[in-house]
Amino acid sequence: QVQLVESGGGLVQPGGSLRLSCAASDSLTGYAIGWFRQAPGKEREGVSYFSRSSGGKYYYEDSVKGRFTISRDSAKNTVYLQMNNLEVEDTAIYYCAVRQTNDDYVYRSPEVYSYWGQGTQVTVSS
Repeated sequence: QVQLVESGGGLVQPGGSLRLSCAASDSLTGYAIGWFRQAPGKEREGVSYFSRSSGGKYYYEDSVKGRFTISRDSAKNTVYLQMNNLEVEDTAIYYCAVRQTNDDYVYRSPEVYSYWGQGTQVTVSS
């Protein structure tokens, strides 16, 4: 069972940047990966995703497209989410999740992910 630990959250002013990390306890080969977030009083929503293969597909939700970048370092078993030009609306707890799979699809629904980290708080405020 893979364990995930997010880090890198914090308080930042609007327009600022943060880089979130998701460190896995084992290799993420064979896993699709997703970043999700949940704001107070709202449902968990998707942010960005990787398909299974290391050079594979990725996808960004419209709310973060052009501002966030997902990347991975397979040697470190770590996935990153670089967040630039942050907005107050980006305030949420951010989670990474993985799903073991044999295909190369991007999975956007949180329900299909099996393993989740504990989350890291991102607060964007002046």
